Amino acid sequence: MSKIEVGEIFTISDESNEEQEVEVLGVMTIEGNDYVAVAFADDVRQEETEEDIDIFFLKVDEEGDFTAIESDEEFDKVSVAFDEMMDEEEEE
Repeated sequence: MSKIEVGEIFTISDESNEEQEVEVLGVMTIEGNDYVAVAFADDVRQEETEEDIDIFFLKVDEEGDFTAIESDEEFDKVSVAFDEMMDEEEEE
């Protein structure tokens, strides 16, 4: 898998096939799976504080494509890991 970097901008299609630019806020590996935390690039540019940004998580498959996280359990795991990662960065 090619390495995805924080700050990279990707174009994804939403449910209605509208193209949206998303910016990578975090990259995590949990139990052998890679995940990214992303937000809409426009939101990231406009908002000064991260609390106001809608963050969502996507799974990265073997081809390096983003896929939706299917289960609530998996989503919760990724969400907690992301929060912990953000807390650690603030403490540095």
